[in-house]
Amino acid sequence: MSTHISSEGRRKRPWPEGAGNPELFSELERGAWGGLLALQGGLMRRVAEDLERNSQVTHPEFEVLLRLWWSGEGRARIQDLAATSLLTRSGLTRVVERLERKGLVTRSRALEDGRGAYAELTPAGAECFASAARHHIEYVRRVFLSRFSQDELRTLGALLARANHPPDRAERRHPKEVGGWT
Repeated sequence: MSTHISSEGRRKRPWPEGAGNPELFSELERGAWGGLLALQGGLMRRVAEDLERNSQVTHPEFEVLLRLWWSGEGRARIQDLAATSLLTRSGLTRVVERLERKGLVTRSRALEDGRGAYAELTPAGAECFASAARHHIEYVRRVFLSRFSQDELRTLGALLARANHPPDRAERRHPKEVGGWT
């Protein structure tokens, strides 16, 4: 085992012999990436707990109700919901089944091709969503959005939008292949 010495001169964990010396995140990068991961994990956990405590729906259930609400018709193909969700298609199907058991959605066969299915908000589902959304928006504003000025929210939105767009083909290669680290 060899010991890695960081660019700051601190001893790091030993690396197995022959494993090479990996390039680690700089302090600045670690603060940004680690901060994003900590924020995402902690905020999503608190949001999920709040939704269940105050609205009796899980975060995935709320997401499905939200996407059905956004559809304008209160209905959407399950495969289309899965394509825009963080859930897998089977995971989304299980969420729709739970919502159906709760009386918040109904499922129907897609008559146009006979293969797919639709999920549709029931009146109880629309009422549940509207109530949950009011509380959810207030909660997110209180625990997250209120910490930033309007200018900071604009900047944050722009940075997140930029980070969320897939890189073009040249950017997907390792930076050393396209002229080094910048």
